[in-house]
Formats: sequence, C-alpha cells, structure tokens
Amino acid sequence: MASIRTARGNRPLTRPLIRTVTTTVTAALTLALTTVLGPAPAATAVPSPTPGELTPHAVESTYVSGVSSGGYLADQLHVAHSAVFEGAGIFSAGAYDCAQGSVNTALYACMDTYMPRKTPAQLERLTRERAAAGRVDPVANLAGDRVWLFHGGNDRTVDRPVNDDLATYHRDFGADVAYDTSSAAGHAWVSPLGKVACASTASPYINTCGTDPEQAMLTHLFGAPVNPATTAPLDGTLVRFDQNRHVPGGNAAAVSMGKDGFAYVPEACAAGSCRLMVALHGCQQTYGQIGDTFMAQAHLNEYADTNRMIVLYPQATTSLDNPRGCWNWWGYGGDTHYADKGGKQVSAIMSMVRQLGG
Repeated sequence: MASIRTARGNRPLTRPLIRTVTTTVTAALTLALTTVLGPAPAATAVPSPTPGELTPHAVESTYVSGVSSGGYLADQLHVAHSAVFEGAGIFSAGAYDCAQGSVNTALYACMDTYMPRKTPAQLERLTRERAAAGRVDPVANLAGDRVWLFHGGNDRTVDRPVNDDLATYHRDFGADVAYDTSSAAGHAWVSPLGKVACASTASPYINTCGTDPEQAMLTHLFGAPVNPATTAPLDGTLVRFDQNRHVPGGNAAAVSMGKDGFAYVPEACAAGSCRLMVALHGCQQTYGQIGDTFMAQAHLNEYADTNRMIVLYPQATTSLDNPRGCWNWWGYGGDTHYADKGGKQVSAIMSMVRQLGG
C-alpha cells in the first residue's frame, strides 16, 4: 500500500498499488470515502432473504435516500427523474454532478476542497441545460420537493462546504430543505441501530448518536409525523431478486452492480397502497462486503412496518475501477451519462422502481 498525506490535519490517504494510473486514482477516491477496520459482525434483525422477483404494488409516492456515494446517486436519481421522486434524504454528499466526470475533481473538490469546484449556481445552470435537452426531467418538478440533509461535525470525508452546496442547490430550485448539522457524527449513516461510536468513521459506517435521524427524515419527506418504528420482529418479507434483469445489457457486473438486489415488503403492503423508499448504501457497505448489515441497521424497515412503506435496497459491487463498491457519481466505467437518465445505474434502479409500481 502506498501512502500520501493530505494538507488538512496531516491526515493519511492510502492507495492500493494497482497497475494503471486511472485505477490508482480511482482507488484513492474510493478509499478516501472509507476507512478499513475489518469486517463487521453479521446483523440478524432483518428477515432472511426470500428468492423472488419484484412485483407491482399500489405505490402512492416514491422517495430516495442514501449515504456518501449513495447520497450522490440519490441526488442524481431525484434530479434526473423528479417526475417520479417526491423527495430525497441524503447523508453526507454534495450537489448534483459535482464531480463533472473527473475522478480528481471528485476526490479533491467534492470530498476534500483543495481544488475549485462548480458553484451551486453553475450546477443549477447545467441542470437547466440538461432538462432542456431531455437528459433530466424539467427542473420545475424540484420546486416544493422535500429534501432532508445530514452532515456530522466529525465528518472529515466529505467537507461541510460540499454538503452546504447541496442544500443551496435545492433551495435555489425552490425545494423544502431540512438540513441537520447538529450531530457530532463521523462519516456514516446514523441510526439508533448502528454499532459504531458516533464520532467515528469506521466500518460498517452505521453510527449511533443517541438520536433517530430516520424519524426526522421520514417526517420531513412525508410532510407529516410518522408512526413510531416497530420494536417487534419485522413482519415483512425481504425479497432477493436478480439485478441483471434490470441493468441495460443484462449484465449487472459490467456496471459495478451486484447480481442480487433486495426489497423489504411489509405485510401491510401485500394489499393496498404503500410508499416506496429507495435506500442506497455507501462505499464498502454492499451485501458482498458486509452482508445484510446495512439493511438491518439502517432503521428503515422498522418504520416500513408501521408506515406502509416498501424499502428497495439496490446493490453496487466491487470492480477493477471501483474497488470499494461505491455507486457511480464520477463516471467510472466510461459511463458519461452517469448523472442523467442515460446513466446505466440510474436506468437499472429506475427499472426496479417501475417494476414495484413507483
């Protein structure tokens, strides 16, 4: 392992020694998003997966959430398909297409802030241009959408000004933005079920801070108080489905997605209308890396049971140019449309959403 030190706080960033310049830089990006401290223990609070397919439901509204690389992809989905998604909840990410297709920009401008990055106003203009070209839905859809954002005080992976840009971007488009910066959390999804100390940045990147951000997020996104999360065993089914069927070209691995995806369907959603929440893990949180830990500890299924909500858990995977299993927010794999409707991962997830009735 090679090692360099950043200017801020003499903080180390390790890089795997890989053969090409492109993959070396990509590895530095994804490793900067995570700190490897060994495998996390397997979680048991989520039902065992049941093999099956995504089946249509009476979905009344659709939302998306994510953390880190999953937060960036959540925003890409929301912006590209704002006619479908009514809101987004994002832990620690920056404004839409901050990376501009460049791994260096992603690493040094959209996580750290050593390099200049596009301002929110510039990215808003870019979004309008893409909307005019049909690459994303009309920006008028973003007005009034509910956006919930979170950035922890000990998050040194994505700098606070980058997260601030995301808040500005959506406020300028007229969204109803709630932005929580009160926590001392490290770089992580924060949940009452998390096992990592609040201020840490450590695998599996699900921290506990004595708060319930999921309640705050869902309350804001739904525009009304939510029923308390269940403390009883979950009553729904965790469907394990083939993601190959949803990826353009039929090869999930070719776009750094896992073979299997998951959807938690509460018993109450077997009949009648339900909401749909797409939940996107971050780097090093894939099923192949930590098993069902993200699904078990994200504290969404517990609210799903009591609030008639299906939770879709798409899965990224590792690949040569994505060694940490991140979602595509800087254009790896040559996907020049990663941030718009033509993006391969965006298209795959939208196929899943439509199959569920979103």
